[in-house]
Amino acid sequence: QVQLQESGPGLVKPSQTLSLTCTVSGGSITTNDNYWTWIRQPPGKGLEWMGAIAYSGSTYYSPSLKSRTSISRDTSKNQFTLQLRSVTPEDAARYQCATALDVLRWRDAWTRSVAYDYWGQGTQVTVSS
Repeated sequence: QVQLQESGPGLVKPSQTLSLTCTVSGGSITTNDNYWTWIRQPPGKGLEWMGAIAYSGSTYYSPSLKSRTSISRDTSKNQFTLQLRSVTPEDAARYQCATALDVLRWRDAWTRSVAYDYWGQGTQVTVSS
């Protein structure tokens, strides 16, 4: 079974860069047609799709976050990383990584939870000086 685990700081200062890493086990981030995704949920709000990196290394970003977001990967470590620059208190949220194993389902529902087969447990990020 695929397992995902987020890691990174629980506290970042405004204007700094948040960097979170998702470590994958039980599957390869280069497996054909797999998509590796970052999703967050601010307090009291719904899930927000942030972006993804595909098995090929291609990246996809939410238009609202694209200017501040980078997703990269380290295939030797089977990890993918989120960087969110210039954070503000509005970026405080629970951040999760997730993966979609079905390319057709992902393409049809990429911003919805139903697109994803496996989730990390999430990590809470606070933005405060």
